[in-house]
Amino acid sequence: MFPKPRTDLTPNSADFERLPFIKPTGFREYDARWIYPEEINLMGLQAIGLGLGELFRRRGVPPRIVTGHDFRSYSCAIKQALMSGMLAGGMEVHDIGLALSPMAYFAQFDLDVEGVAMVTASHNDNGWTGIKMGLDRPLTFGPEDITELKDIVFAGGQETPGGGSYHFNPETRDRYIADLIDRAKLTRPLKAVVACGNGTAGAFAPEVLAAVGCEVVPLNCDLDHSFPNHNPNPEDMKMLDAIREAVLASKADIGFAIDGDGDRCGVVDNEGKAIFADKAGVMLARDLSARHENAKFVADVKSTGLFLTDPVLKANGATCEYWKTGHSYIKRYSHEHGALVGFEKSGHFFFNPPVGRGYDDGLVSALAVCDMLERNPGKSFADLVAELPQTWQSPTMSPHCGDEVKYGVVERVVAHFTGIAANGGSIAGQKIRDLITVNGIRIVLDDGTWGLVRASSNKPELVVVVESPTSETNMRAIFAEIDAHLSTHPEVGEYNQKI
Repeated sequence: MFPKPRTDLTPNSADFERLPFIKPTGFREYDARWIYPEEINLMGLQAIGLGLGELFRRRGVPPRIVTGHDFRSYSCAIKQALMSGMLAGGMEVHDIGLALSPMAYFAQFDLDVEGVAMVTASHNDNGWTGIKMGLDRPLTFGPEDITELKDIVFAGGQETPGGGSYHFNPETRDRYIADLIDRAKLTRPLKAVVACGNGTAGAFAPEVLAAVGCEVVPLNCDLDHSFPNHNPNPEDMKMLDAIREAVLASKADIGFAIDGDGDRCGVVDNEGKAIFADKAGVMLARDLSARHENAKFVADVKSTGLFLTDPVLKANGATCEYWKTGHSYIKRYSHEHGALVGFEKSGHFFFNPPVGRGYDDGLVSALAVCDMLERNPGKSFADLVAELPQTWQSPTMSPHCGDEVKYGVVERVVAHFTGIAANGGSIAGQKIRDLITVNGIRIVLDDGTWGLVRASSNKPELVVVVESPTSETNMRAIFAEIDAHLSTHPEVGEYNQKI
């Protein structure tokens, strides 16, 4: 039997080398993330591998699983430890090597394998590791799955039935790329800055976009796990600012920001302006709803209110619902409710059949933007942006808040603003028109101005976003109200950025 994981070990100790160690808070809402080795050791990852085998058996799912790893100095070792646990747990393991998360999701279909365990910390700072998991393609784990896996792992004493098998699939990379470029080439000449922040996508994105007909201007596409320029995060203004400079210098038609594990895409227009992914989503929804009758979309609660109010979407007969932020939440909700696409402000887009397979792939999103431009000859991306109703919108702001306390803080924030609404009070000089509480709280005022506070699902942070369809003044006013209330909570620290 495998020993029960400890939660109190430290690196550079004898017990750290002979016992499994896992910090419980690394099991998050829908994936798992730790700082390595301060919060997990290799034996802890073996325990998780064993736990996955047990979870598959409990669910009656054939114990077949795809695994790959991102480009960090320790990711291959993390994957090897995880695989040793999965193999000891009797799983059929299909190793696809260095990979993007969507490449692992593709491999589930390509290899006809039920499960996935992709070793990646996505855009998190160097030093983080993590696992994105699933057992029912194209879906990934939700809270119930993560909780059950956590309980199995920390119960300890798992049997090691053996009988596992290992299969290395070096051809998956080429098959993934071939699948992406199996389409008509672009007839409109497009020059595209392709920025990867020195993350894993640098080994994939420039090749794919060049193959479909783009003139590619690569930016930080050489792989370097120290992320010497900035994190590979399409919401990071440092990354977007670097793309802006490259777009203007090269006179490019578009700039793409691909994140660390390749499942998100950000956009910078031909004038060098960063277009937040939810606005880009509205543009894609316009394009797709014109070709798919009565299209249904899903957007996360961080996203622009234009998904409900845009006149073009209404004229096209499109509808949209808001749901919880998080790639697993939007992926599952879109899949189960028959949405054509699910959109997240972070840049996770989920194209369901007949457009895609239902998983998030930043390269599929970039190709969809190229196709939209192809269908609008004579118009630049900035022209298409200008056709949207104007709103004033903040970036995603993330004040620090510890994993152990962030959900409690959000509960108190929800109670505070719910109380104001119940008593007929005002926020930023306006009455509260609506409260959306499926994920934290989204406070909607009379004129459509709104502000969101929620707990980050994968980092020790809160998430704050504000938007107004009427003025920058009203956007700043609701932010000031939210910020003033958050300042009364000592657990809330500095922001990564502010408006």
